[in-house]
Amino acid sequence: MLVLGGVPMVQQVTCAAAAPGRAFFVDSAAGDDANPGDTPALAWRSLERVNRATLQPGDSVQFKRRGVWRGTLVPQSGAEGVPLTYTAYGEGEKPLLLGSMAKDDPSDWEKTGENVWATVAPTWTPKQVVADLRQSEWHYHQEQGAKVATRVVEAASGKTQVVECGQPGSRGNHIQAWGPEVDWNIAADAEFLQMRFRARCTEPFRLAPVRVMRSSSPWTTYASTDSVGLDIAADWQEYAVPLPVWSRGDLPRLHLELGGALPAGATFEFQPLELVVAECSQARLLDVDVGNVIFDCGRVCGWKRWTLADVKRPDDYWYDGKNMRVYVCCARNPAEAHDSVELALRRHIVDQGGKHDVVYDGFALRYGAAHGLGGGNTARLTIRNCDLSYIGGGHQFTAEGGRPVRFGNAIEFWGAARDHLVEGCRIWEVYDAALTNQGSGPDSIQENITYRNNVISNAEYSFEYWNRPETARTRNIRFLNNTCIDAGIVWSHAQRPDKNGSHLMFYANTADSAGIEIKYNVFYNCTDWGSRYSAGWNPLPDMDYNAWFVSPGALCYFFKEHIAGTDVAGYREKTGLDRHSFFGDPKLVDPQNGDYRLAPDSPVRRLRADGGSMGAEAAAGGR
Repeated sequence: MLVLGGVPMVQQVTCAAAAPGRAFFVDSAAGDDANPGDTPALAWRSLERVNRATLQPGDSVQFKRRGVWRGTLVPQSGAEGVPLTYTAYGEGEKPLLLGSMAKDDPSDWEKTGENVWATVAPTWTPKQVVADLRQSEWHYHQEQGAKVATRVVEAASGKTQVVECGQPGSRGNHIQAWGPEVDWNIAADAEFLQMRFRARCTEPFRLAPVRVMRSSSPWTTYASTDSVGLDIAADWQEYAVPLPVWSRGDLPRLHLELGGALPAGATFEFQPLELVVAECSQARLLDVDVGNVIFDCGRVCGWKRWTLADVKRPDDYWYDGKNMRVYVCCARNPAEAHDSVELALRRHIVDQGGKHDVVYDGFALRYGAAHGLGGGNTARLTIRNCDLSYIGGGHQFTAEGGRPVRFGNAIEFWGAARDHLVEGCRIWEVYDAALTNQGSGPDSIQENITYRNNVISNAEYSFEYWNRPETARTRNIRFLNNTCIDAGIVWSHAQRPDKNGSHLMFYANTADSAGIEIKYNVFYNCTDWGSRYSAGWNPLPDMDYNAWFVSPGALCYFFKEHIAGTDVAGYREKTGLDRHSFFGDPKLVDPQNGDYRLAPDSPVRRLRADGGSMGAEAAAGGR
């Protein structure tokens, strides 16, 4: 056995199966992005090179085992019957994709108060001018009942855009300002841009992050900080907004969102000055929310606070989005107090929105504050033999009354999703759900999704499903032969305002549903509920031949009725579920040390009349 970050890893020596297309190789240690990538000796090096490669259906991209990459993998699509494959080659631990930034050098931190340390703030040096914006033209889009009146005031110092808000709408895209096109030829190799402008408003508000965005569908964001935005006050202020360049493409224009933020009756004045190439003192920025701080490979996780004043206890932390810094409560420099410090960023580790016909085989994904694999409108994806851990916790939105809402699932299929398979994966320490498909809207058609032979432990929910409204449709969702351990016993549970540790979290499901099957699973221990049903659910899932071992008083939350763990007969009578399931200790090999296989004398082995397996017997123990 190997150990990586305190997690036992099974030694593997494999080579990807031959594909009908070309093979490309990626080596984080010895690769070079200038290489053709077509042999291990001439491998690429970075995720950025993989993301911008021109791939074809049938191609494979193979990452070297023991390699480590930071950032987001953006896959490309294959074709039906000819998928594009992302996999591993070589010997050793699975290739590791990290959604975090390491801050384990003492020079990364400076003391800012008694027992409070902050990451060093980035500094910016303007370089080449990309565009003089003082005479630039801006155009406005409004929708969904939002209304603004616009005019331009011309002066020797440049044009001032004046926006008078009648109705702001409810979302940022309801009022949009589109500026001039960005010339990528001038900003050819720039990693950062910086936009300077002056602004004021009769009613203070927070301006959403400035972006360089494709001015037509699919509305790709090419550059943005994606931080918390800018506070616009009543008096004129000058702003210099850094814009990390994520990618390049056609139709790039400067873009502002004003909807849902600009107050009704307010007058916003905006004077663009210039767009420049900028040099940053740091190679990577904390330009998105930090949803978790993982110390010493998970021995301790930080407790997220929402103001600096609340950073009082050891391991408390606060993300300062305006200045892109993290503050941590620690008696001494965090990099000296801990062997490792990882700041999990609010981005998907694999962003597969809109993709189809993709296979992922043999990766480890860790330390991301959004989803491990996430995105909507997907088809024919296979996720096999992957490890996902310490996922989620990022700030999603702030609810009415000022309550912040966090999120993050290990594997999520959002909205329209069909013909997916997740099998043989190991998932642990997840803020929300280990596995989920969910959606909201008439186009949320979810069909033929199978989760099987996965080992899940220490997630708030092992499996979460819901779909709505009535015009949405769900067909053939199968959760089979999975082993699910310790729902709610997770790094984030105590921090949640909505503690609901449940193996099956079934929120309101009003979609036209059929063929939802929950069978042959082992559900072992939970903090709150074995399963929870909120509303809708007509019909209920086909749920039977499972093994349940839950604490007394926590078997099921059934449409607001609490069914105790000791009331198995009442549970069956009231729900009609689990008629042949086992309730009691399934006798696992060594659950305290992460071996969740059924013991040879487990009574669950005899549960199925057909002699078939129970739980994820194919998995090599737990984690």
